[in-house]
Amino acid sequence: MSKRINIKKGDQVIVISGEEKNKKGKVISVDPASSRVIVEGINMVTKHKKPRSQADLGGIIHQEAPIASSKVMHVCDKCKQATRIGYKMLADGGKVRVCKKCGETFEN
Repeated sequence: MSKRINIKKGDQVIVISGEEKNKKGKVISVDPASSRVIVEGINMVTKHKKPRSQADLGGIIHQEAPIASSKVMHVCDKCKQATRIGYKMLADGGKVRVCKKCGETFEN
């Protein structure tokens, strides 16, 4: 069973621990099965790519590697702080994510 992740694709997050601490970035993808996220410009790794055809170029490629979702926190657009995410039920029966610090709703 996978752990529930409150972070979604496109969210602005900040890294709260590790080598990349205090760096901000946008979430590129989320993998709930392994509880990991890929953040733009964070946890860059070097990959050596071999050319597979005449037209294909090989070389050294720099790309983002997954990071544990527990090491990132959502950044609120209104209060500009790292915050936890809460949920609020709407009158029409819908559910929205809200900032725990200022109460601002996040778009889903």
